[in-house]
Amino acid sequence: MILRSATRAELPAVLALLADEEKVVDPASVAVTEAYERAFADIERDARNEILVLTEEDGTVVGCLQATYIPGLGKGGAERALIEAVRIRADRRGGGLGRELMRRAVQRARERGCALVQLTSDKRRTDAHRFYASLGFTRSHDGFKLPLSS
Repeated sequence: MILRSATRAELPAVLALLADEEKVVDPASVAVTEAYERAFADIERDARNEILVLTEEDGTVVGCLQATYIPGLGKGGAERALIEAVRIRADRRGGGLGRELMRRAVQRARERGCALVQLTSDKRRTDAHRFYASLGFTRSHDGFKLPLSS
């Protein structure tokens, strides 16, 4: 398995992973809107953001996540890594790919000098919460959101 930054050509595969956790979505069926194009371009240009993909040797995308590196005054001025949108293709779950994806993402953060890795997960994703706990993540804060558009 290869972990690397996603390319624009892989955007449909990433969106397919994010579209439905329970089934495999064909990347060719995903509409790549102008908003997705703009967001991907912004992430690609920003040294503090990356979409990582886990691929098989043949280039098939089987997992993804977004990592954002946040500077701050806490933790001695060190960056922290925020991991979101973690997905493994539905038909490939249970074989350790998620664990490997997260292990490598944490290692990237460590190599970058981050003091900690934090992540967010929808409260309804109880299986994901058990998975993150098995990796050593602990619940430490409650999060709040304020939608700015309807």
